[in-house]
Amino acid sequence: MLRIAVPNKGALAETAAQMLGEAGYRLRRDPKELTVADPRNDAEFFYLRPRDIATYVGSGALDVGITGRDLLLDSGSAAREVAALDFAASTFRFAGPAGRFDDLAALQGLRIATSYTGLVGAFLEREGVRAELVHLDGAVETAVRLGVADAVADVVETGTTLRAQGLTIFGPVILESTAVLIAGANAPEGLAVLEKRLHGVLVARRYVMVDYDLPRDLLDEAARIAPGIESPTVSPLHDPAWAAVRVMVPRQEMNLVMDALYALGARAIFVTPIHAARI
Repeated sequence: MLRIAVPNKGALAETAAQMLGEAGYRLRRDPKELTVADPRNDAEFFYLRPRDIATYVGSGALDVGITGRDLLLDSGSAAREVAALDFAASTFRFAGPAGRFDDLAALQGLRIATSYTGLVGAFLEREGVRAELVHLDGAVETAVRLGVADAVADVVETGTTLRAQGLTIFGPVILESTAVLIAGANAPEGLAVLEKRLHGVLVARRYVMVDYDLPRDLLDEAARIAPGIESPTVSPLHDPAWAAVRVMVPRQEMNLVMDALYALGARAIFVTPIHAARI
């Protein structure tokens, strides 16, 4: 039975549970449940703090898990990233008082406040910068104003919170993070199935199915507009001069594709969602 660690709360929890549900797995009905058995899929789910998941998986206590790439790297766990899951994106940057820092080298010998000492420490070591890391569990933006640190390293979205504290971003990007599927050093039995199912959910979210009718002499031009994953599916119609076409199209581009196909001469254009896929 595959033992799967799932975030029990926070930004990762809701989307991770939704993905697993769309992948056909059983979900917990009560948020107080800590474990859920899913014998039909030969799986068991353990709901844990996102920051602890990499530790459980890396130690071998659990087989696989869903957590953030940032949390995985910060943990120092032996767990490895198997696949990116395309949600909970975040960017880690350095920030300090406006005008004080121009580049990373300026941090040499100074204090840096962060909630991710493992992640930031490894980055600074690779860059050859020695600094004192001050661990804080949250709200690191106030650390400089309160005299706890000279600079901070944290997740940056718009930078509004940093600017409100008189800080500006500088230096290179520390990490581009996202939710990831992780596993231990050895691939456990059942991992391949889980990975394929989650990949199928991602494909279903990114693509739609477009069906349309088109004069056969325009098929090559239509395929250039919407080539699909491999190639469009073409079926004959009662009128031999026309064909029915089915093709996968990126969801974000579907209206542009429909406009282009209609302008080319396609008719009866319909879009349907994809609920699951194996590519």
